[in-house]
Amino acid sequence: MNKKGIAVLGSTGSIGTQTLDVVRAFPDLFHVVVLTCGSNATLLVAQALEFLPDAVVIINEEQVDFVKSKLGHTQIAVYSGMQALEEVVQFESVDVVLNAIVGAAGLRPTVKAISCGKDIALANKETLVVAGELVMSLASQYQVKMLPVDSEHSAIFQCLVGEEANPIEKIYITASGGPFRGKDRSILTSVTKEHALKHPNWVMGAKITIDSASLMNKGLEVIEAKWLFDLKVDQVDVIVHPQSIVHSLVQFQDGSLKAQLGLPDMKLPIQYALSYPNRLKNTFERFNFMDYPELTFEKPDLETFRNLALAYDSLRKGGNSACVLNAANEVVVDAFLKDKISFLGMSDVIETVLQKVNYLARPSLDDYIESDYAARRVAQEIIN
Repeated sequence: MNKKGIAVLGSTGSIGTQTLDVVRAFPDLFHVVVLTCGSNATLLVAQALEFLPDAVVIINEEQVDFVKSKLGHTQIAVYSGMQALEEVVQFESVDVVLNAIVGAAGLRPTVKAISCGKDIALANKETLVVAGELVMSLASQYQVKMLPVDSEHSAIFQCLVGEEANPIEKIYITASGGPFRGKDRSILTSVTKEHALKHPNWVMGAKITIDSASLMNKGLEVIEAKWLFDLKVDQVDVIVHPQSIVHSLVQFQDGSLKAQLGLPDMKLPIQYALSYPNRLKNTFERFNFMDYPELTFEKPDLETFRNLALAYDSLRKGGNSACVLNAANEVVVDAFLKDKISFLGMSDVIETVLQKVNYLARPSLDDYIESDYAARRVAQEIIN
């Protein structure tokens, strides 16, 4: 492998910090060119002093002076604001942009990076949820690789290596079921954010953990998979797998199934996205079948966890529907984390927003941005 220059968008979050763990393990193969974060200035500075990138970006402009004061003795350029993300991904020394930004904010820098011919290691599923058709069309036009970092999509991607000539019949995205698996609506009426943040298998950021508890995360992953692997809606199924060992499965037209298995550790899909098509020897903990004598599977409860059903409905409708779904979800999750809305109330608000925001069958990038804004405004009005 030639040494790759990496831009890590969202370097202080869960995926970002684990990405830097991978870079530490392979200093001869990867070089950090750009680090960005929202507001965790202290950690961003520590990362910058360790990896010495060409530039850092802090979105919160009120903290840029602090970052500059701590990095003033280095050659590291310091930028702030959302627009800076679109500038730094264009650096000539960047080969791969690993987008680990949370939410729809990850869309614009992804689009800009693609238009500059950069390969994308995508942990920001909202990029494809919001504007999947547009983004994949651009990726094809500029001949860039879209390398999935989500464990489920990485699993599908790995199962498809060497199968390029063989049509997919169906894919199965696995879900742990989250902390409320098997619970009915009467119990969910009183759950708190503290309950929802206790994921049984994965350590993740707050937003994605709440999405996992509500099954919205699976809904977003269904939408992402449809675009990433060029599938029809009925080719993407969700199956609950509480042990989180089988990360997803691909069924081919001869009925054969391929699955990718492993312990729930995000560093593996991160490493594969950065090193593709190579597999690098590492010291990660190995899976032992004797530790998991039973692997079980069950259907998701779409009546109790309505977010997954809403995601499927949005995908079938097309246009800007998934964009509206995602924007409304970001607002209600934030409200739930601030104790302004109930757990089940999140689905109610999302459904209402989908009904109220104007539907656009063939949106442009500007239309997606406007739909995102409109959905957030309507959702906030409902909550207030």
